[in-house]
Amino acid sequence: MAGSAALDVSRGGLVVRGGSRFLATGTDRSDDGSFFIYDCSKAEKKPQEDKGTVVRRCTSLTFTATDEKILVADKSGDVYSFSVLVPHQSGRLELGHLSMLLDVALSPDDRYILTADRDEKIRVSLFAAPHNIESFCLGHTEFVSRIFVVPNHPDLLLSTSGDCTLRLWEYKIGKELQCYHLNRLRNPEATPCEKIFAVSRITYCCQENYIAILCDCIPVIYIFQLDDTKKQLIYKQQLTFNHRVWDIAFEETQGLWVLQECREMPVLLYHLENGQWQPISKNEVLKKISNNLHENWTMVEGGSPGMDDSFSSLYKTTFDNMTNYLKKKEERVQQQLEKKKRRKNP
Repeated sequence: MAGSAALDVSRGGLVVRGGSRFLATGTDRSDDGSFFIYDCSKAEKKPQEDKGTVVRRCTSLTFTATDEKILVADKSGDVYSFSVLVPHQSGRLELGHLSMLLDVALSPDDRYILTADRDEKIRVSLFAAPHNIESFCLGHTEFVSRIFVVPNHPDLLLSTSGDCTLRLWEYKIGKELQCYHLNRLRNPEATPCEKIFAVSRITYCCQENYIAILCDCIPVIYIFQLDDTKKQLIYKQQLTFNHRVWDIAFEETQGLWVLQECREMPVLLYHLENGQWQPISKNEVLKKISNNLHENWTMVEGGSPGMDDSFSSLYKTTFDNMTNYLKKKEERVQQQLEKKKRRKNP
């Protein structure tokens, strides 16, 4: 669906829109592993709804460029492919990781399949033969939360992680081109090891090469621009909100859509003016969507996760056993010294 935008209104699943007519949703709140495919071209009459199932719950969904297949990554670390044209056909296991998969992406020509896992790795494999690993993109120090192949520069990959970094790669050779420490944008004195948040969404505008990223636990959107000649990211702007932001999406003909936790103003629309993204209020499409969400707010709010529903459980846990050992050792030494003193001075 070129020029369209998909916002996750349900907040109870993953929503991925295909290139022309299909919509896929997969629950991320249970372990039943179900996902659904809808034919949006028939939505005004009777939507075509087809159900597929994987072993564990879905963590990411994406369509191939032709919309003939959908790839589903699950919690156990596997990626399955399902036919959209033959909806009741069983899924095919394409590849597997030893840890949970958090995102899956395809190159625009469907030549490469990219997978991101909890163990800091991004794997690049040939889609036709997924056992053939082309490269690894290594450098993140925490789970890789999102990956995104730049559609109009298909050799470039964006990735985000629990280490609070946004990285740019030439993924076919596993070369890191740039690393942005996002926590320093909020606090210039922050150290690279400070882990405050992870990115939950990456969206891209091809017209001006703009990138918007949404963080999972702070109401902030960071705007970057890709310099395609230098293959570098340029930080442009920070958008701050008074309410929790649920999702964001660029639409080439409209601007940047923002879905937030606010009944009175659930959707915001930003346009580019003089090099800055500014909110607009007079827009018929915006008015129609906002009114619709306002009237159905009970359903929207009921499907939203709590504030604690984030990537917090995925961070590595470290145990400092040495500190406790040295402390107890010092206590034993002091006790022994006190005993010796008492013996000398009964």
